[in-house]
Amino acid sequence: MGFVSSLGTGTSPRPVFLPGVDLKVSGFRVREFLLSVAVTATARVCLLRDRLLRRIPWDGRMETAGAGTSRHAIHSGKKLLDAVLVRPDSTAARASVLICHGIGETVEHWHSVQQLLAANGVASLVFDYSGYGRSRGFFSAAGAERDAVAAFHFLEQLTAPLPVAVLGLSLGTGIAVHLVAKVPVHRLVLCAGFTSLREASGRVGVPRAFRFAVPAIWEAEAALGNCAVPVQIVHGEKDRLFPARMARELAGFCGPIHELIIHPDVSHNEPFQRPTLNYWGSIVRFLLPGEPLVS
Repeated sequence: MGFVSSLGTGTSPRPVFLPGVDLKVSGFRVREFLLSVAVTATARVCLLRDRLLRRIPWDGRMETAGAGTSRHAIHSGKKLLDAVLVRPDSTAARASVLICHGIGETVEHWHSVQQLLAANGVASLVFDYSGYGRSRGFFSAAGAERDAVAAFHFLEQLTAPLPVAVLGLSLGTGIAVHLVAKVPVHRLVLCAGFTSLREASGRVGVPRAFRFAVPAIWEAEAALGNCAVPVQIVHGEKDRLFPARMARELAGFCGPIHELIIHPDVSHNEPFQRPTLNYWGSIVRFLLPGEPLVS
């Protein structure tokens, strides 16, 4: 039960309990709302910055065109999610991966990465969470996980009989880690990841005294400890948002089937802003062991 204070003349406030009000539930909903507002605001600021800097065009359509590329609308409950699939152009795909992007991105940011993956035999689907880009609705942590489940099953149908791996970057690593318990993930790749949402909030400036306001979600330790699929953790030594220490902690949470790669000269957003085979080649090798690389 919850309570409010009752003020009487000349008496001390006394708690008055309200039937049906659960303070724990109410507190969690407030945290979820604050997270939704914070993520949405940050995403829009980042997108405006990238358009002003001409990293992506004002009309994203031109960034998601080309051979092997198709745009899709995915049903996630009552909402429609925007998604882009890129397949190898001249040969059949030999691997399939779902990409969960970061906080300041939309599908337009990932087309160059998807083309690089396709050139090496990997089909990939990147989707926008509810409230991002052209996807309808509003962002929430639980909603983003439901969106990822819907996108996973959609990709399964498009690339069957290939098993589907999942790759998350930054914010997307929290979603990707927890997807393993919900769908048949073949392999898991975590790029520029974090150990928990509360720890991540500290890296973006939330003081420790106020982190109680951040939902206690996307905690990787338990999820990775129970993860039975192969895990690859890829990080940049020059990542100023989530330091390489977090990648080493993530590796420590994993079972015996995992790989940790630290790139010495890579920053946080560089993997999708300036994709190179040096970075993505290790991921292709993880998804397609023994296959030759194409630049």
